[in-house]
Amino acid sequence: MTLSKPKVTIIVANLGTPDEPTVPAVREFLKQFLSDQRVIEIPKLLWQIILRCFVLPFRPKRVSEAYASVWSKDSPMREILFEQVAQLKQCLLAKNPEFELKIVPAMSYGNPSIQSVLADVSHNPQEHLILFPLFPQYSATSTAPLYDAVAQWTLKQRNLPGISIIRDYYQHPLFIDALAKSVLEFQQKNGKAEKLLMSFHGIPQPYADKGDPYADRCRITAQKVADRLDLAKDEWGISFQSRFGKQEWVKPYTDQVLTDWAKQGVNSVQVLSPAFSADCLETLEELAMQNAELFLGQGGQQYQYIPALNSNADHIEMLNQFIQTQLDALKFSLAQ
Repeated sequence: MTLSKPKVTIIVANLGTPDEPTVPAVREFLKQFLSDQRVIEIPKLLWQIILRCFVLPFRPKRVSEAYASVWSKDSPMREILFEQVAQLKQCLLAKNPEFELKIVPAMSYGNPSIQSVLADVSHNPQEHLILFPLFPQYSATSTAPLYDAVAQWTLKQRNLPGISIIRDYYQHPLFIDALAKSVLEFQQKNGKAEKLLMSFHGIPQPYADKGDPYADRCRITAQKVADRLDLAKDEWGISFQSRFGKQEWVKPYTDQVLTDWAKQGVNSVQVLSPAFSADCLETLEELAMQNAELFLGQGGQQYQYIPALNSNADHIEMLNQFIQTQLDALKFSLAQ
């Protein structure tokens, strides 16, 4: 009798993106994204009134125009996620013949949805499920929605697989080295600016006050990258971008830091965003375009955005090693 190989599915997940850079598609995406109480903690009924009456009727037009400015054949985030998964398949399938292995992309919001990926697992039961959220710094606003999706799915399953989650990797040496190398390679081609700004996606300050560790993890990432690059204190800074609404967010704010630097006579800035495993609307439009206009408009002379790690060889090797560690542990319990 030939025993079948243990089935293992690896879900490589990012935040999400609209299906198209159009007002209807963006409205549908924002409705799903901004309805998640992990993202917006305002009381649900009150927030739904605000969302449906004031946000969704107006915001999608501006956001769809921003998406159109960075859209290629598809959304940058989705294109890069598919590339990352394709390269991970090349690394992992050949190394793990003990398993019937699937590596699939997923999004918290939009397509391919985490719910559809989990539905496929229901139809084809697995021995083990590995969830890999591509958020280097854990946050309840980004990583936790994927936990929620898996938890809700488990409630309806009779034959549950083993489940592993790679929570985050904000200070892992491979991650820090990959970020530092990306900066050095960029500077070899473009020269070194007076200052390096490490700008992270922001979260409301009350979320951090309630225990979300994200901002502290960002600060640790930034300090370790600065140490790895041997930067003096006056050669770099950390900031948080993408505020929404009127409440206080984690500081310092990226736009304020850039304004202050320009007014202080800083002529050149290079910006890295270590919270993103893939370039997306926020990095390509807000960081690379809007903030460049801001800095130059305040008197700065040169502004350059350093791309996210995306499908760089170092990044893929790092992701591969994180997943391979999980698979190696499974070989002791699952492999025939």
